[in-house]
Amino acid sequence: MSDRLSALRLFARLARTGSFSRAGRELALSQSSASRIAAELEREVGAALLTRTTRGVTLTEAGADYLARIEPLLAALEEADHAARGTGELRGTLRVALSSNFGVREVIPRLPAFMQLHPALRIERLMDDLRQDLVNESVDVALRWGVLEDSSAMARQLAVSPRLLAASPAYLARAGLPDTPESLANHEVIVGPLGEGLKWRSFKRDGRTTSVPFGGRLTVSSKQAAIAAAAAGLGIVSIPFWLCRPELASGALVQVLADWQIEPIELHAIFAAGRAAKPSARAFADYLAGALSE
Repeated sequence: MSDRLSALRLFARLARTGSFSRAGRELALSQSSASRIAAELEREVGAALLTRTTRGVTLTEAGADYLARIEPLLAALEEADHAARGTGELRGTLRVALSSNFGVREVIPRLPAFMQLHPALRIERLMDDLRQDLVNESVDVALRWGVLEDSSAMARQLAVSPRLLAASPAYLARAGLPDTPESLANHEVIVGPLGEGLKWRSFKRDGRTTSVPFGGRLTVSSKQAAIAAAAAGLGIVSIPFWLCRPELASGALVQVLADWQIEPIELHAIFAAGRAAKPSARAFADYLAGALSE
């Protein structure tokens, strides 16, 4: 593995794994070989691309810029290889960004079948309820709920989930059961990631539509924490049905204002702007759309 293209692939994996040993294992190289090839690449480029410490490898400023420029080229080559094979076989690494709760509850249980279909494909999951930067973190596909903010990115709707309000029986016994959207102003509201919960909109019933602004004393950074807080009796939460099915089934949470319709929430696959979606990213979106519809 001494050619320039192989060196670029190694550099991309070093940037994402932060480890010579891990990147080397992925590419069937020893740690010493991976270190030597990276050093040769830096000499050819004429710049320090990596900072090496006892704790791992990080990118220099020049390395980050270099990575941003070569990854679209590597993705285009992967697309060409995939088309030339003509077998549908997927290879390489697929980086998926998604929220932790949705990932744990709905996506990971569906991964085995997809990975069995594509045994040569590696999948890296970036699970965080704060929205990742698709370009800087080299995300191939992000799964995001709600309104799309980046109009320049390519997107595909995968599914639509009902949205509901829920609270624990203990909280409702203590605070009372709200009977109209306006009565929510007298209740504790759990504010979720990105300020979710500061305004619940589009309550509909009998031709009437209303929106209700309010605040909350508790703010959490993940939907999983919001569900746990509601189950602990700390207030009312707004959540997609898919993310709280176990709690509703067990009785840990009870739906509130069930006779009012709330606007559903869409799930999209987002592909980074400025580069073509990788074959593996498109295939993963296709698979997940089908799996979620079953």
